[in-house]
Amino acid sequence: MFIVLTFSISSGAEANYTSEEFQQSLFDIGFKEVNAALQESKDHFKKDIALPVQIPPIEFTHSFGRLSDLDGDINDGFEIEYRHINKPKNHYMIMVKPVKYGLPIRKEHIEQTFKLKDGSKAIYSTNIARGFNLLVFEKNGWQYILNINKSVSDQVQPEILLEIANSIRQ
Repeated sequence: MFIVLTFSISSGAEANYTSEEFQQSLFDIGFKEVNAALQESKDHFKKDIALPVQIPPIEFTHSFGRLSDLDGDINDGFEIEYRHINKPKNHYMIMVKPVKYGLPIRKEHIEQTFKLKDGSKAIYSTNIARGFNLLVFEKNGWQYILNINKSVSDQVQPEILLEIANSIRQ
């Protein structure tokens, strides 16, 4: 539910926006400056959230963060979106949820399984979310979902997402 909702909301940005309109469209649905949203999320969950140091090797003009604090805890999570105002294909998201409320992954959705440097496993899927490829893994009690637009999958292959996952320090 968390991912479906996010993807349907986040696909509305168009390349004809001014920078101010583009930013406002995301602020209107609850996004804010990444560090403010990260601090809000840490306060909400009462736990640190480590983020990847690395991002995909494509161009972004904006980054936004948001705490989804819905009724109950099941759908709560922290998300970051990286976007390019004039290149809607350049769209990358990081979603972080407590493991106990993480996205369940059905076996038929798993296309590849990887081992992270810390020994944990990551799964890669191109068919869980329409329009996005996902790398899903757990670290420090969090489930991380790295989402990259399928349109740039020739530039951001699973191995790049794996490098990004491995760049999280804690």
